[in-house]
Amino acid sequence: MSNPSPIQSDALAKLRVRIDSLDAQLLSLLNERARVAEEVGELKRQEGTPFFRPDRVAQVIDKVQQANPGPLQNPHVAAIWREIMSACLALEVPQRVAVLGPQGTFCEQAAIEFFGSAANLIYCSSFDEVFHATAAGTAQFGVVGMENTTEGVVARSFDLFLHSPVHTVGEVSMLVRHNLLRQVNALEGVEVVLAHPQALMQCQGWLTAHLPHAERRAVSSNAEGARLAATQPTWAALASDRAAAQFGLHVVAHAIQDEAYNRTRFAIICLPQTLAMPAASGRDCTSIVVSVPNKPGSVHDMLTPLKKHKVSMTRFESRPAKSGKWEYYFYIDLQGHPSEPNVAAALSELQAYCAFYKMLGAYPLGQDV
Repeated sequence: MSNPSPIQSDALAKLRVRIDSLDAQLLSLLNERARVAEEVGELKRQEGTPFFRPDRVAQVIDKVQQANPGPLQNPHVAAIWREIMSACLALEVPQRVAVLGPQGTFCEQAAIEFFGSAANLIYCSSFDEVFHATAAGTAQFGVVGMENTTEGVVARSFDLFLHSPVHTVGEVSMLVRHNLLRQVNALEGVEVVLAHPQALMQCQGWLTAHLPHAERRAVSSNAEGARLAATQPTWAALASDRAAAQFGLHVVAHAIQDEAYNRTRFAIICLPQTLAMPAASGRDCTSIVVSVPNKPGSVHDMLTPLKKHKVSMTRFESRPAKSGKWEYYFYIDLQGHPSEPNVAAALSELQAYCAFYKMLGAYPLGQDV
């Protein structure tokens, strides 16, 4: 193979010198930004205002994207600025965020997408623990799975919202690809497949076709399945590329979920005193949970105010009240924000029909990642 010509080498060397110079300028500007962020943090500390403002993060990123002349693509610009803001916020005060562990879960990935990699992640063994850590103040925020496009809602998360003091202040909708991970780079000899119950259901068609005799064993998270698979050569896990790297496993089969467009929606939760309900952004979701008296027509009556005030309902899920009386809680997502007059009027009238009513949060709709 011939060496590059001296002209090419000189041209490349000059470009590298330019890049080195630009990197030095970028580093200087980033540190200048960080110093200003520290001043902002000191003012927030004196005034007692929240350090982390997801609406402010969204505004900054949107403004930068609108001003972006290219050739950088806007999604990459957003990722870069989110990391810059995350690193600057860590100088003001590190954000403690509870996620489902161990390292390598999709929940962890969703937290990084929302808070940036400078956040201080607290790994929990279950969504119960995420809710508890957030409500108790061990973590300022929590991230929990809410819904999958293939298998529907994460029932436990919905149940935990019922009696928890936390509310939702944001969401992340993430494309989820499940890979088969194993110590050995082969399908032969797999005796047990470990994963979160949702992942096992999302991949049941592929597993039936390719590993019909393998035991499907539910564990607390996909990353926990990967951790266990790293201990036994006959075990495999359904998990992410991050989990494969984390536990040193081979990716035996890529993206084996039954639905190619397999997305999971994660909720960002916190106590109201940590962060109040975000202001209306023009593209919001309002989440409530209600129950109605167990009598004919009560559900219809409850929904009538939504039609009357032209409020669109984007989700309607029922969960047993566990009272032994065939009573149900209804989890409802509405399009809009409680500060909008038609939404406020609909919610006010709806409450009159409810035996139980709780606002779970109002927040900007998340961007797909």
